[in-house]
Amino acid sequence: MTDHVRDHDARALNDHYDALATGSGESLVARLQAAFHDAGHDPQCLSLDEIAGIDQLHLGGRAASRSLLALGELRPGQRVLDVGCGTGGASRLVADEAGCQVVGVDITAAFIEVAEWLSAATGLSQRTRFLCADAARTPLPDGAFDVIWCQHALMNMPDMAGVLAEWRRLLVPGGQVLLHEVVAGDNPEPLALPVPWARTAATSHLQGREALEASLEAVGFVPVCVHDVTETALAWRQKHGRRESGEEKAASQPGSRGPFHSDVPRRAHQVAERMQDQPGGDGQADHGADHRHPVEGGSHVA
Repeated sequence: MTDHVRDHDARALNDHYDALATGSGESLVARLQAAFHDAGHDPQCLSLDEIAGIDQLHLGGRAASRSLLALGELRPGQRVLDVGCGTGGASRLVADEAGCQVVGVDITAAFIEVAEWLSAATGLSQRTRFLCADAARTPLPDGAFDVIWCQHALMNMPDMAGVLAEWRRLLVPGGQVLLHEVVAGDNPEPLALPVPWARTAATSHLQGREALEASLEAVGFVPVCVHDVTETALAWRQKHGRRESGEEKAASQPGSRGPFHSDVPRRAHQVAERMQDQPGGDGQADHGADHRHPVEGGSHVA
């Protein structure tokens, strides 16, 4: 993939995710800080519970991250790279609950700015740091990490082979990949856009589960365990859909209905409907699976 194509893809992702206020010129971090202030919170002194609505930008929220954390059996002091970290929620959760040192990388500059602010506001700056970079070519040294962590990010990455090769380079021998990803279902029809991760086909690179697993194995990763979590994700989406519609009361916290794109909840609800409408649960986009893959030669879990 050429530098020109990579730069074009980066601009497309920033257009989708940056969420600058229309016509106001305010940055995402400024809008979020204002939203916390309006909700009665000090934006410079926050708890992880208070920011949960904006720092877990994937189906399943913190519960999904905790499931992946349990699957990986992470230990204090391990070095973790959170790929496609967004606003850094999983990075902070892994640092706080597993005692790991975490580096988050994301191509969207606005998300990195928010991630740095939220880690400072929650007292986790010493255990998390964030980098704005292309996941296929990071400026990080070889063998710098024990674990690669990735949730709902590969479907935005056009250079899958480059990203996975970079994971292999960055991992120590015997390191592992913990992956929580949306995958394509069995419906042969084209994906009905927009979806939460893409407005156009240019930023959607959804793969089927078998293709994704083949790509991982092609660069030397060996599957240890794969869990299909589609039903859990659908239940979570339905619950949050009721909150977004006002049917269910939620805590007074900023979330995706405010400073983020106003149509994200609508698009997420549309995806959930498409998944439910398919016979046997195979939709245009399945929530997919939690994967644990060590580098070839690493220990296996029966």
